[in-house]
Amino acid sequence: MYDANGLLGMLKEADIAAVIPPVKSRKEQRACSHELYRARHVIEIVFRALKRWRGIATRYAKLAASFIAAIHVRRVFLYLPVHAA
Repeated sequence: MYDANGLLGMLKEADIAAVIPPVKSRKEQRACSHELYRARHVIEIVFRALKRWRGIATRYAKLAASFIAAIHVRRVFLYLPVHAA
């Protein structure tokens, strides 16, 4: 569970702000920035889409430059509009 006290304690010790909204059943609700949570969610979606491509998920490229190039190619395909013929 992402809203566990243990995880929140570790984040606090590392001086990291929790961007995860609290569960509704929590007795003490903590403040949460919904704008930051939305931005975090978008970033997670992009990473998930990148990892679906086998070449990136398994890191076939041996050089860092080749790996970055593969990410750029995949990014182009993710954001190109798809037009039905």
